Amino acid sequence: MLTVGNLVKRFGGFTAVNDVSFEVDQGEIVGLIGPNGSGKSTIFNMLAGTFPPTSGSIRFEGRELAGMMPHRIIHLGIGRTFQIPRPFRRLSILENTAVAGFYGQSHADRAGAWSAARDALELVGLPTDPDSRVDMLGAAGLKKLELAKALATRPRLLLADESLGGLDDAEMDQAAVMLRRIREEMGITIIWVEHIMGVLMRVVDRVMVLDHGELIAEGAPSSVARDPKVIEVYLGRGADDASEAARRSAGQPA
Repeated sequence: MLTVGNLVKRFGGFTAVNDVSFEVDQGEIVGLIGPNGSGKSTIFNMLAGTFPPTSGSIRFEGRELAGMMPHRIIHLGIGRTFQIPRPFRRLSILENTAVAGFYGQSHADRAGAWSAARDALELVGLPTDPDSRVDMLGAAGLKKLELAKALATRPRLLLADESLGGLDDAEMDQAAVMLRRIREEMGITIIWVEHIMGVLMRVVDRVMVLDHGELIAEGAPSSVARDPKVIEVYLGRGADDASEAARRSAGQPA
């Protein structure tokens, strides 16, 4: 579904992403992890069209996206969430989601945008009545609204950015179940950037690890969590917990 080849992004003399290549198959949930400053958000921004790559290729379903504007990319079927939700506070929950659907769907009409908004809100468990306000939402609710807005664009590939930040343990588990439901019920492929390792390792099919803008490891959660290079640059003291979570997700003994 997605093929990224030799992707590079430089900001002046700083190289944020250096010769990164990977593929994502239809129906996968792929985790993209790494320490702060490793290039995760920069890759998301290039996939979504916010940043043009300095060089390299991004092909989605065979079509080259590198340098394409964000509205054209979203119309082709790539939706994204943002790490920090910024809803329109004067609009209702339903209106916020309908605006995203109207913007994100190619040739969408008003009725189609409202229908997509209601479908997305029902899936994530938020109210669909026109009077429910954004101010009633806590951290978990705002994350759900961010996800509903992305789903209202009717994506085939979802870029999920830090969907667990600010949530408690129960809310994190609910969010993880939600991502699985999105894949299973809507057939949406997902690339998930996340810092909460234990939850991510239980959900994804495959993990890619970045460090200093380079892809240093890729594979099943259980094998990546045991990779000495990954442990050194990212997992650190949390390596045992992440490895244990990976073993549980893979059905392996401790």
